[in-house]
Amino acid sequence: MKNVLLSLGLLISIFSSTTAIANGEFPGRAEYPEIPLYQKSDLLKDLNNVVVVDARSSLEFETIRVKGAVNIPIASKKFPEMVKALRKTTKKPIVFYCNGRTCYKSYKAAKTAMAAGVKNVFAYDAGIFEWAKSYPKYSVLLGKSPIDPSKIIPKSKLKERFLKPEKFTEAARSTPGNKRLILDVRDMYQRAGVGFFIGIERWASLDDKKKLNKYLQKAKKDKRTLYIYDETGKQVRWLQYTLEQHNIKDYFFMKKGAKGFYKDMI
Repeated sequence: MKNVLLSLGLLISIFSSTTAIANGEFPGRAEYPEIPLYQKSDLLKDLNNVVVVDARSSLEFETIRVKGAVNIPIASKKFPEMVKALRKTTKKPIVFYCNGRTCYKSYKAAKTAMAAGVKNVFAYDAGIFEWAKSYPKYSVLLGKSPIDPSKIIPKSKLKERFLKPEKFTEAARSTPGNKRLILDVRDMYQRAGVGFFIGIERWASLDDKKKLNKYLQKAKKDKRTLYIYDETGKQVRWLQYTLEQHNIKDYFFMKKGAKGFYKDMI
């Protein structure tokens, strides 16, 4: 009877997945058809019987995550070894997730794990934001749980802070030195030792929280406008939570980051 119910559930899951693909709601499913999936409601039911793995960066994980999840970034070179080490500690299904329906990290994490010989892995591809809005009790936002879904920053609020590279450069350079703080938050490999505002910018990788917070607090104390850029304009989304949490209001991000600068300015 148990096997019959399991087969029925699997058929329903496959039907739902096929419908979603037809509607274009989950574009990654067509590209990764071999990856078994977990639906949102099923993951909630099985939450105590699976191991949930956040495949995003540590910054994203620390900002918002599924309660009880562990963080193994797919971008890490040690990802296969870390997943195999996790498998040795449990026989439970391992379920990977990332940001949402157009984020492919959950699929890539599951595929990489399978290629490394790790079995019984799945992807929950609706993502953290759908989860957090539906199940605030089982979510963590900035270290607190349950969360208030209204505290999730909408993309519209992020877009308000973006300036195109040319406008960003003009605004940053025209603001008096004692009224601005220009921050390059790329990591050392992305930066390669060179910034765009030589002599007037500061560098604090998003991974160096102590150094980054020092500059943020200085900007707040001295009432300076922050001009911040990353590599592609995507990671600053997570920094915005810290800025808002510390009630820092005067800040702008460079649209599409350093890559946008190279494309538009050079």
